[in-house]
Amino acid sequence: MSAGAGAARTAEIAARVEAFVRETVAPYEKDPRRDHHGAPTDALVAELKGKARDAGVLTPHILPDGGHLTQRETALVLRMTGLSPLGPLACNTGAPDEGNMYLLGKVGSDDIRRRFLQPMIEGRARSAFFMTEPASEGGAGSDPSMMKTSARLDGNHWVVNGRKAFITGAAGAQIGIVMAKADEGACMFLVDLPDPAIRIERVPNTIDSSMPGGHAVVAIDNLRIPADQMLGRAGEGFQYAQVRLSPARLSHCMRWLGACIRANEIATDYANRRMAFGKPLIDHEGVGFMLAENLIDLKQAELMIDWCADVLDTGALGTAESSMAKVAVSEALMRIADRCVQVMGGTGVTDDTIVEQIFREIRAFRIYDGPTEVHKWSLAKKIKRDWKAARA
Repeated sequence: MSAGAGAARTAEIAARVEAFVRETVAPYEKDPRRDHHGAPTDALVAELKGKARDAGVLTPHILPDGGHLTQRETALVLRMTGLSPLGPLACNTGAPDEGNMYLLGKVGSDDIRRRFLQPMIEGRARSAFFMTEPASEGGAGSDPSMMKTSARLDGNHWVVNGRKAFITGAAGAQIGIVMAKADEGACMFLVDLPDPAIRIERVPNTIDSSMPGGHAVVAIDNLRIPADQMLGRAGEGFQYAQVRLSPARLSHCMRWLGACIRANEIATDYANRRMAFGKPLIDHEGVGFMLAENLIDLKQAELMIDWCADVLDTGALGTAESSMAKVAVSEALMRIADRCVQVMGGTGVTDDTIVEQIFREIRAFRIYDGPTEVHKWSLAKKIKRDWKAARA
């Protein structure tokens, strides 16, 4: 397909997704079907996926022939799904499913793609990625080398034991990707859920509320996994995690950029309608300047995402580039969400509009897939390595 034809195809997909999210999904933001943590119930998500399927926008970044849009093309489509916090759930582009689908599509065997990937693409199953471990036990968090969950070979099965924390969507998931450490090194396994050996201990209340199943603390007790459900070979787990890492970081940026575009639209409408001290809020310099700064940050975030997407589309891992994008975009979007609340005053901190939720979700996004400080530290290490290499 020519570049022009590819761009036209992507623009057409994005336009259909945008119309669907704005016209069909957004009205569901007031739907009361939420769990006690505030997240949409699986019944609500299933209804939305059904509507997306009917509209032809379910899993829109994966083409009918199984091909995947480029990262640059994905950026436009996922931005449109993010216009509502419910959009990624409806269109099947949300975390962790989107990153898990990308990983399995890249490195899964034919059998793994048939058994685990296809149900996710079709929106029939959601998944969880079991890597992070409890900080209180010195387990893996931003430093995956600290992983304590163990895996040992027993005949034609692997036996996994350990505890995991902040496992997004574990409650109610049908598919799990479990990371553990064997003598050979890190390993990655595919498992069917629920499994009695994987026990959800608790789902803590968190500041965000857009992801079904929350962020669970999980105990894994003598989980037996058939050897053919290992992704690749023993010791290759971190290698496969790297395949998933940069695109997953960037897709968070794509979706939440869409959310902040929507929040800025709402704040802009408010500022032009609300009168104070004899004129619309927009005519007060303090308010007008905040909205002007939002436009600048939105455009810079968009360009940073597109730049990193172009790097990934060359086939490079883009580790440093995705760190830079994650920091720049998450911090810019936090500023935007905060200004939107400020412009709207008391209304901005109520659930009368979606702005309040977007603010909460963006605050959590600054931690997802590595806090800003970890990415800066990683980049600083690269700066030092590059400096030494240039003088060697």
